[in-house]
Amino acid sequence: QVQLAESGGGLVQAGGSLRLSCAASGLRFSAYSVGWFRQTPGKERDFIAAISWNGIITNDADSVKGRFTISRDDAVNMVYLQMSSLKPEDTAVYYCAAHPDYDLGFLKAGLYDHRGQGTQVTVSP
Repeated sequence: QVQLAESGGGLVQAGGSLRLSCAASGLRFSAYSVGWFRQTPGKERDFIAAISWNGIITNDADSVKGRFTISRDDAVNMVYLQMSSLKPEDTAVYYCAAHPDYDLGFLKAGLYDHRGQGTQVTVSP
């Protein structure tokens, strides 16, 4: 059974940093494309960034460009989202998702096979 689990969320002041982690059981991230999304109540899910199994990265979300960075460590089967210069509007539940195709367009369109439960990030003014 495949499971994704996010961690690293919490409360941080504006301007601070957090690193979110996505761990997987039952699949190897080196064979999947993995993306990060966020969602707040009453709003649509936002795509943040994704990394393909062959190392291609897309992080063209204007709202986080230059502040958030996705990375992957195959040795420990983890995907990370490093977030810096956090703003109150970054407050959301963040979750990771995985798709077996190298084409990141699937994740950008919100299509995935597996998704974690999410981790809350709260940025205070």
